[in-house]
Amino acid sequence: MLKPLENRVVLRVKEEEEKSMGGIVLTSASQEKPQTAEVVAVGEGKTNHHGTLISPLVKVGDTVIFEKFAGTTVKMDGEEFLILKDSEPSCNCRVKL
Repeated sequence: MLKPLENRVVLRVKEEEEKSMGGIVLTSASQEKPQTAEVVAVGEGKTNHHGTLISPLVKVGDTVIFEKFAGTTVKMDGEEFLILKDSEPSCNCRVKL
């Protein structure tokens, strides 16, 4: 498993439904990139300029929201993960569902 450094968070992106609410099967081109994910690993945090460790606000198992094209995608053991900094504006990791 990936071990993130500092204030980075590893996310497992949740799969979107392949059908519309009316039961129509959607093609992959018409589906948007999912915007919710499960936190699977969290770094220890980042030290500020005073030397205080600031821990990420999320923990493993939390569900978070992120922007469509945020972070870095990594494939490991056939599974795709997204790596973001907890402090990135594109990672609303402070918003737990």
